[in-house]
Amino acid sequence: MNGAPNPRLGFAGVGWIGRHRMNAIAATGEARIVAVADPDLDAARNAAAEVGAQAFGSFEELLDLDLDGIAIATPNALHASQSLAAFARGMAVFCQKPLGRSAAETRMVIDAARTADRLLGVDFSYRHTTAVEAMRAEIANGAIGDLYAADLVFHNAYGPDKAWFRDARLSGGGCLLDLGIHLVDLALWVFGAPVVRTTGRLFANGKPFTRGMGGVEDHALLQLDLADGAAVRVTCSWNLHAGADADIRATFYGTRGAVTMQNENGSFYDFTAARCEGTRRTTLASPPDAWGGRAAIAWMRRLAEDRGFDASIERVADVAAVLDSVYALHEPPSTRRALEQTA
Repeated sequence: MNGAPNPRLGFAGVGWIGRHRMNAIAATGEARIVAVADPDLDAARNAAAEVGAQAFGSFEELLDLDLDGIAIATPNALHASQSLAAFARGMAVFCQKPLGRSAAETRMVIDAARTADRLLGVDFSYRHTTAVEAMRAEIANGAIGDLYAADLVFHNAYGPDKAWFRDARLSGGGCLLDLGIHLVDLALWVFGAPVVRTTGRLFANGKPFTRGMGGVEDHALLQLDLADGAAVRVTCSWNLHAGADADIRATFYGTRGAVTMQNENGSFYDFTAARCEGTRRTTLASPPDAWGGRAAIAWMRRLAEDRGFDASIERVADVAAVLDSVYALHEPPSTRRALEQTA
């Protein structure tokens, strides 16, 4: 094992998510947070003061430090290039989703992690909720029989508050890449079967969306057909008239029952999970559940044991390929013809 006990970490980007993940790791006392970088130097200084770290105004300054790993919570357009730069310096990486704006960028980062033999983690945080863990345990022990279908939903009644999210060059996509990526990841993680066919519809402001028309999609509906015959439906949106702050649900159907999770009272954070059999419903998990930083903590602990490449990250490329296939259906006709000719 080639671990980094009590790893020395740097954090790039200290907006709400970056700061939350930093503080979650700091609270464990199992890592040394030595540096924080953000283009807003005052924000970097404030965050650094919370954990006794140095503050810097650029990501590049982190690369010159003796770090075991870097956590990246910067805008989407920077994720791939910053990850590649960190691997080139022999550092492990924990990155916010999406790892790349496309399947090609995502694959590039995963390949670089393998070549450098360094740990790569992506913040698919919903995997670490007690609700999802409870559902997955029920599925694994055969409590609901053979899986054959799933419905997953994530509606955000607000949408992002930063302009770059709605610029496709900077974000890579809209609600599908922001919210739907979590749902597709959960589906592939639970089923463990590859996708053989993807269909979907994208909308923007209530009208069918075509890439290149300006902006990004704000509503997506997908159908995934899996190699084992199962079917998955995924729906997500920004700024939907949802009647609550958020509507987040995931239900997996088996031959002897179902497991389901649902956010409570429109919360983004509180989830209840249950097993359903006929008209009976048995609660599996309920709030409170402080799950937000668990993915980052799991990465840090793995880094302490073994900084080498973890092949399970390959599933992230499968998720990116699904999203790319949906976006490809919504390219302008001329672009679609060019893609078909080069395929």
